[in-house]
Amino acid sequence: MLPEIKGLNEECGVFGVWGHEDAAHITYYGLHSLQHRGQEGAGIVVTDRNKLKIHKGMGLVNDVFNEDILNNMQGTGAIGHVRYTTAGGSDFINCQPLQFNSQTGSLAIAHNGNLVNATALKRQLEYQGSIFQTTSDTEVIAHLIKRSGYPDIRDSVKNALTMVKGAYALAILVEDFMMVALDPNGLRPLSIGKLGDGYVVSSETCAFDIVGATFLREVQPGELILINDEGLHIETFSPSTKRTICSMEYVYFARPDSNVEEINVHAARKNLGKQLAIEAGIDADVVTGVPDSSISAAIGFAEESGIPYELGLIKNRYVGRTFIQPSQSLREQGVKMKLSAVRGVVEGKRVVMIDDSIVRGTTARRIVKLLREAGAKEVHVRISSPPIINPCYYGIDTSTKGELIAAEKSIEEIREEMGADSLAYLSVDGLMSGIGRPDTMENCGQCLACFTGTYPTEIYPATDHPYDKVLGGK
Repeated sequence: MLPEIKGLNEECGVFGVWGHEDAAHITYYGLHSLQHRGQEGAGIVVTDRNKLKIHKGMGLVNDVFNEDILNNMQGTGAIGHVRYTTAGGSDFINCQPLQFNSQTGSLAIAHNGNLVNATALKRQLEYQGSIFQTTSDTEVIAHLIKRSGYPDIRDSVKNALTMVKGAYALAILVEDFMMVALDPNGLRPLSIGKLGDGYVVSSETCAFDIVGATFLREVQPGELILINDEGLHIETFSPSTKRTICSMEYVYFARPDSNVEEINVHAARKNLGKQLAIEAGIDADVVTGVPDSSISAAIGFAEESGIPYELGLIKNRYVGRTFIQPSQSLREQGVKMKLSAVRGVVEGKRVVMIDDSIVRGTTARRIVKLLREAGAKEVHVRISSPPIINPCYYGIDTSTKGELIAAEKSIEEIREEMGADSLAYLSVDGLMSGIGRPDTMENCGQCLACFTGTYPTEIYPATDHPYDKVLGGK
């Protein structure tokens, strides 16, 4: 049995609009297209150039907003956010965007990622008199911005970002402009599009198609971009940048119709499946993928191996992703509700089941059982990513090694526990080759920490941090 999950980090979606007369509605549709990135809370902050107005709540975008609410959010600039439970808990107070008011103006922040030094920074800010209203690490950024003392907020933001470490794709809204920023490692995706005379920003490019925007550019690591009626004003806040984008964006998180750094996610996943067939082929009758994120890899595996692809698993479209459910018990129940095997496809067959990853092992074990119950003669599990053996500190739902089955068990032990006839993972080299990012970059410009244990930033214990000196700690 796997241990109880005690704290979960976040994987969220950020969207923003500037220069559109119906910014709130555009943001609503943008958040819809990012709903797969977080399903427990949503929010929008809009500006009419004089003041900010916020609405947010728990639940899906459709649960939080309706036409009356959006009609009352008049303005030409907005930022929005979808999220799920963080280590701080599934509370309304932690829903984003976070809005802060002061005598010098208001500020709203939407954040995708996780700060590895948030605990130490928060402790030192509290020593200096800051009072925190949430348990979100995003609030740390706001306090750092307001305490910097610079007359120009851009300088305040740049100063704050030099003190935080980890993953952050940020959208920041004030009364008369919007800013976006990406951490120096570019761990999370963030893109800018053009919409008429205005601009949109999004965690994924799939949102541009929904709102009718045209892709313009990716936000680069270490960039701070101010967006106003005059256009884009690009600055850098970090003298040292090194792209290490999260590999799981290609493997699992992003939608297949999104492009991440000009690589289509569907094409990348299909190539991962092909590479998997080369590395771990098997004699079988049918290939099937676990909906939805594994379908592309399954198609690639089938094409490369010559084994027919069939729809052997059906997803209930009204149940969310099990990987981002807030507790182990909900994950267990979610798998039972969300998938069913197609007996006419798998009965009496040797089935290759393609999945994108195994985290805790609960989902894969249940799916193998479903296929067995539907009459599959053999079930061979193939995973289109390497074993996840290290926790992620940058905002993915794997915060401790104890949650990771591959960190505790051998591949043979995992195979036996899930009841499969065989089990094989894609290699790290196969992952990099399949995604197809430039091989001139170290690790092809990807973060591989969950597979290799080599982290792109310092990882600080919560009780000590060198930034204590920066903030005047003892």
